[in-house]
Amino acid sequence: MSDRGRAFTILHGSDLHFGRPHAPAAATDFLTLAHALSPDLIALSGDFTQRAKNREYEAAAAYLKRLPRVPLVVTPGNHDVPLYRLWERAFAPFRNYRRWIADELDSEHDLGGAVVVALNTTTPDRTIVNGNVADEQLERAAAAFARAGNGGLRALVVHHALVGAPEGDLIAALPRARRIVARLAEMGVELVLFGHLHRAFISVGVPSGPSTNGSGEADSPVLLVCSGTTASDRGRGREKGKNSCNLVRVTNDRIAVTRYLRCSLEDGFRPVARDTFPRHDFAQPPSPGTAGSA
Repeated sequence: MSDRGRAFTILHGSDLHFGRPHAPAAATDFLTLAHALSPDLIALSGDFTQRAKNREYEAAAAYLKRLPRVPLVVTPGNHDVPLYRLWERAFAPFRNYRRWIADELDSEHDLGGAVVVALNTTTPDRTIVNGNVADEQLERAAAAFARAGNGGLRALVVHHALVGAPEGDLIAALPRARRIVARLAEMGVELVLFGHLHRAFISVGVPSGPSTNGSGEADSPVLLVCSGTTASDRGRGREKGKNSCNLVRVTNDRIAVTRYLRCSLEDGFRPVARDTFPRHDFAQPPSPGTAGSA
């Protein structure tokens, strides 16, 4: 944050799924919420479409233009590449995404003290549902975060999960998730925003053992924040038939995450839970023997 006394807010949504499962009323309610909250940044963590079709992307792009005029951080999800159009999946998987949403698949955003990096975790040549983070992507992120000032927020946006849902799920976390969290901790990353699992939760990823950067000290924990599906009818687990998003408020000494849930057309998005984490906990090594949840 450029002004350490000022709160910096991020509105985080995910999994809009324009196409058959898209829920237009939920999308409208999210727009209403976004304009009411006036965040400093909006992060949308993938799956803008259901089948990566031009008409789905066209609708998604028109929708994004209706959001508040603040910095927008996006990343593709596994549904944003063609599934059945095999030639396109093999040779031009991101053509429609680049045309309608964003040309860059990995991106860096310096917001005057807060640095946010988005990494593309989809691997259409290797997997259908899950993804991957390459070492080269992590090195690019490390270089971007190195430019952040002391005390500035360092946040990552990806689509796939770095930790499984707390109530259990058949959908696995990213390969090497623990190692990735450890590497992010080395970079001083405090916050990871993701989606894919279609239910909202928070987990604290604590790398186990000494740092791999040669310092001999344990790395700091990383706050892992998942958004459910913000605008589709594909909610899972306790969010079946519901929609969710998060508001992250960062100050000099704490990170507060408010979960917004939409249960019906009449309710719209309403705050249902708020968790606060002192930032000094994220700037100090964890206690010996602390077990990680990632």
